[in-house]
Amino acid sequence: MIVRTLDEVIGTEDDVSNAEKTWNSRRLLLARHGMGFSMHDTIIPEGENQFWYKNHLEAVYCIEGEGEIESRDTGQKWQIAPGTLYALNEHDKHTLRARKTLRLICVFNPPVTGEEVHDEDGAYALPPQSS
Repeated sequence: MIVRTLDEVIGTEDDVSNAEKTWNSRRLLLARHGMGFSMHDTIIPEGENQFWYKNHLEAVYCIEGEGEIESRDTGQKWQIAPGTLYALNEHDKHTLRARKTLRLICVFNPPVTGEEVHDEDGAYALPPQSS
């Protein structure tokens, strides 16, 4: 059984932000935990981020804040508020806008290792395959 608290993660190597501080991902479960997915408690301050998880599927559940997600392929927009789930089931290129700081619970498949950084496309590299 794995039991972790957010307080145990904050301030550790599993508490990751980008250099611009446009997101902060507190990684509760990672590939090393062997669950087949990773789970993150993520904070998105007011502003805009471009993402494209071309190597991962992601499901996101909003628990705080206000914003919108926009498909960069179609231009379609959806409002995000507590209780909203969105799933990037087609590796969707998207823009995430936070009007009020968002707190999101994010699940990635395949699981992230914790070492990833967003590349120029806003994506994480595909994790190495175990042999």
